[in-house]
Amino acid sequence: MSLTASAATKTTLPVLFALSAGHLINDLIQALLPSVYPLLKQELGLTFFEIGLITFVFQGTASLLQPMVGTFTDKRPLPMSLFVGMLCSLVGLLLLSRAHDFWVVLAAAAIIGIGSSIFHPEASRVARSAAGNAYGFAQSIFQVGGNAGSAIGPLVVALLVLPFGQGAIAWVGLLAIAGALMLLKVGRWYAGHLGARKVDSTPPPPLGRTVLIALTLLLVLVFSKNFYMSGMQTFFAFALMEKFGVSVRDSQLYLFVFMAAAALGVLAGGPLADRFGRRTILWVSVAGMLPFAIALVYAPSLVLTVVLAFIAAFLMALPSSAIIVEATSYAPGRVGLIGGLFFGFAFGAGGLGAAVLGWLAQMTSLNAIYVAMAYLPAFGFAIFFLPRLEPQRPHQE
Repeated sequence: MSLTASAATKTTLPVLFALSAGHLINDLIQALLPSVYPLLKQELGLTFFEIGLITFVFQGTASLLQPMVGTFTDKRPLPMSLFVGMLCSLVGLLLLSRAHDFWVVLAAAAIIGIGSSIFHPEASRVARSAAGNAYGFAQSIFQVGGNAGSAIGPLVVALLVLPFGQGAIAWVGLLAIAGALMLLKVGRWYAGHLGARKVDSTPPPPLGRTVLIALTLLLVLVFSKNFYMSGMQTFFAFALMEKFGVSVRDSQLYLFVFMAAAALGVLAGGPLADRFGRRTILWVSVAGMLPFAIALVYAPSLVLTVVLAFIAAFLMALPSSAIIVEATSYAPGRVGLIGGLFFGFAFGAGGLGAAVLGWLAQMTSLNAIYVAMAYLPAFGFAIFFLPRLEPQRPHQE
């Protein structure tokens, strides 16, 4: 083994874990936004539609920009974009801590969305570069950081923001600064990796009709998952407060349980997909989740509701890494595009879902959208039509 290869082997796991930690901080910042909705609703007198609009602006911004960023970095990698994306999220976080007007909250949401759009596509590429041959494992390590951050967000709100006020959000900025410095080191590693590897100038093979159909069906699955996830992240706390009379603080703790279950699903899904096959994990998720999601909204007790929410979230998140690896295997040489497209579409679906559900809640009732969300995972059965494709020759990333 050459010195270069040996060094690469030694640095793979540290890079993956650092990247995962950066993803955790990035998504923790994102998760603070919906977690403070009950507080903002009380202080600013927001309607459910305005709350949905905040999520739409945040996730819509990320959705529009991520595919463009991914396409650009496929042609011209930008290792330092990880650092820049974290700094952008930091600015949005600080603005959110001082936002006492609906339009300022929207501006903070948009800036956090821009930071996310810069971070995700290149981070997905770096994760693949540090993966060796264990692509499912690498994607799980990378994605579980994000899901862990999303889970910790409600916990931070319950333990820090609610007791000390909205201004306490700024203290999370210390984590963002630490994350930016860590991602700066990851960017330097990746820049060296790019300089050391043999450049493959062969253009990526064109995407045929069957490949496009497969990618579209995977995007339908992503749509159903993230529409549901965004709806639960935005309105689950409100539903528990209305149905069972729990406090704002306790509602955030129960939201943490839901998000933590999703993080565990991501962590388990990658290795299980490597062992049993990606298609198997896709089907276990789609077919297994739906009955629990439906039973959740009709559960007569708080304890049963939380248990069912945990199981539904775990199964929903199980194929997260398998979807990305499956899509990338059929579009070699386009890791940035696939990462940007799928993460961007996930954000777009979530943002659209929150806006639509917020409008419906305003027009009907919170309970009506709570019930409607239960049937969203059924769209995932679109993978029944997923064609069997022979993965193409890996392209040098």
